[in-house]
Amino acid sequence: MTVAPSFAVLQERSGAQIVLRGSWSATQGDAVEKIADKLARTIPAGPSELDMSGVERLDTLGAWVINRLLHMCAARDARITLKGVREAQEILLREAAYRAFDDGRPVSGGIVTGMLADTGESMVLAGRDVRDGVAFLGQVVASIGRVIRHPRRFRVTTLVAQIENVSLRGVPIIMLISFLVGAIVAQQGIFQLSRFGAAAFAVDLIGILVLRELGVLLTSIMVAGRSGSAYTAEIGSMNMREEIDALRAMGLDPIEVLVVPRILALIIGLPILTFIANISALFGGGVVSWVYGGVSPDVFIERLSDAVKVNTVMVGLIKAPFMALVIGLISCVEGLGVKGSAESLGRRVTDSVVKSIFMVIVVDGLFAMFFAAIKY
Repeated sequence: MTVAPSFAVLQERSGAQIVLRGSWSATQGDAVEKIADKLARTIPAGPSELDMSGVERLDTLGAWVINRLLHMCAARDARITLKGVREAQEILLREAAYRAFDDGRPVSGGIVTGMLADTGESMVLAGRDVRDGVAFLGQVVASIGRVIRHPRRFRVTTLVAQIENVSLRGVPIIMLISFLVGAIVAQQGIFQLSRFGAAAFAVDLIGILVLRELGVLLTSIMVAGRSGSAYTAEIGSMNMREEIDALRAMGLDPIEVLVVPRILALIIGLPILTFIANISALFGGGVVSWVYGGVSPDVFIERLSDAVKVNTVMVGLIKAPFMALVIGLISCVEGLGVKGSAESLGRRVTDSVVKSIFMVIVVDGLFAMFFAAIKY
């Protein structure tokens, strides 16, 4: 039989002593709330004791209400100490601790103050992302070092499967996009340069622009949107289903099992896709130059060989592994940061794609300045 909650106030020399009795649980929720409100008005300022030895049953609701009572009394300078608390009750009181809730009202301030606050918050978050990325890179390098020392631990099958997903299955869309972009660049180049009677120089424009910048940049953006988002979704789903915790429980390193093969697959696959994208873009530019500009394939190839040198091809290919590393790190970090909700997964996938594309452009700009400085 459930005993209704009650209390008694005893006056002693050291202060008031409040004795709680009965069941402080959800089944007596209304009575518990009323007694707590009455006690909050009754307990005087100064030291008091709250004796819980007579509490027969205590659940989360009762513990939360008692915690709230203690906070309300502390606000009126009533110092209450607990007495007669059993071990199970002490754990429940600690875990169901009361806290004040935000009323949700926006902080008052002008437009300029709000903009500065948003800018500062964005800078702090960006710095935190950089810090987390560097720390994660260190974990990846350490895992690769362990794999090098113990080659049998390396999962070749996983690496081959990821290379297939990144490279082989990405070839059709990469070829199509690169072909169209090469055709558009050729058409616009011929159209603009024909005004000055220099339509043939469009071949130089296509070759240098595609091989140095557009080929690797377009490929990296496509891989970030295709493979990077897939990595984030896969690892995030595993994190939501606690499969990553299961790997740790089995004594396996999630970085070594999940992250290292994916990053290595990107580092291997992105240069291959970049080379294919370059060929496709040049082919698209050659077709448009022949049909639209009247530049025959023989002339196109001859002018292209004069304009393009080995360093022109190597510039784009050198960038590819670094862009692949950035995409892999960001996508895996975002995947491991997914919490237990579909909203968190969707937000992390979006952040992964946006951050990867942004960092790819930043890396491309840094390499452009570097190669210009060394005149390569």
